Amino acid sequence: MTKYLHTLIQKSRAITPSASQKEEQRRSFAYGNATIENSRVTREMIAKEAEALKTKPK
Repeated sequence: MTKYLHTLIQKSRAITPSASQKEEQRRSFAYGNATIENSRVTREMIAKEAEALKTKPK
């Protein structure tokens, strides 16, 4: 591992993602996994369902 790469890895460990960044990552993960099973799934479908989940009572 180069010194530069090692430095980048160390710096990345100190970063805490914001709530919106976490949500964006969650949706991206859901989209990536869903399209493996069904290529007709769209990002818009994922966004719609994510919004619906926000309003669902726990």
